[in-house]
Formats: sequence, C-alpha cells, structure tokens
Amino acid sequence: MTSNVQKLYDLIAKDQEKKQNLFRLALTNPKSAIDQICKIGNDHNIQVSKEEVITYLSTLDDEATKLWLIKVRGGL
Repeated sequence: MTSNVQKLYDLIAKDQEKKQNLFRLALTNPKSAIDQICKIGNDHNIQVSKEEVITYLSTLDDEATKLWLIKVRGGL
C-alpha cells in the first residue's frame, strides 16, 4: 500500500510548476515549504503531517533533499 506522503510526493513531482515553487520556497524558508507541502496535501484530500513529510523525505536518496532537511531541523 502506498502511503499518503508518497502519493503526495508523486503528485508534486508530476507538476513542474508546483515543484519549482516549492524548491524556491525551500531555499529561503524551509519550514514554510513543509507547511506548503501539507497544504497541497489537504487541497488534494491527502492528509499528511509535517513529521510524516520529513520522515519520508529523509528516506530519499537525494543529497539536495537531505541538505534541505538539515535546514528544516534548524541546522546549517
């Protein structure tokens, strides 16, 4: 079974504009980007928590995502 976070991630990945907007937001305000991801989920009736998003993203094999998550957690 696919988790809600994975469904949401796949949905965002398919929408280039949404993906770019989140990337720009993440560069300047990473915590706000997490909030926006959750809001997109709510808009599409895919309920996720901030913690679920962070946990899911931390499993991805993507160096840029891992650095961004460090910023979300208050590092860098």
